[in-house]
Amino acid sequence: FHLRNIAKIRPSLTPPTAEKLIHPFVSSRLDYCNSLLYGISNTSMNKLQLVQNAAARLLTHTKSWHHITPVLKDLLSPYQPHRSLRSTSARLLFTPTSKLRSFGDRAFSRAAPKLWNSLPILIRDSDSITTFQSRLKTHLFSSAYP
Repeated sequence: FHLRNIAKIRPSLTPPTAEKLIHPFVSSRLDYCNSLLYGISNTSMNKLQLVQNAAARLLTHTKSWHHITPVLKDLLSPYQPHRSLRSTSARLLFTPTSKLRSFGDRAFSRAAPKLWNSLPILIRDSDSITTFQSRLKTHLFSSAYP
């Protein structure tokens, strides 16, 4: 409902203003009580993913028939140190700085690299999705239940 209303006025909004509207009306509702979403059916999860993708499309002016994944990947960039460091081969992502503490730190382009970089190197170096998922699940369980 809110996405449709925001979409109607989107042409007259600047990108930061659109982000400020989309985040409280959409993202915050998806994030609220997300621990209750554990174990929900794939059908329900896909519906939530569609809402999140629609919000990302609205924010980035991506048409509905285009895939959103490449657009989201474009928001991320690999970390390139200015000189040779041990962390060069650690598969780190560049974390942009943000001016706004409340919205800027929660933006995908800032939050995703921060979370990725916080993962152990063993997880980041996974050679397949299945291996990555298995290692991530093990890491999250060992962090939650030490």
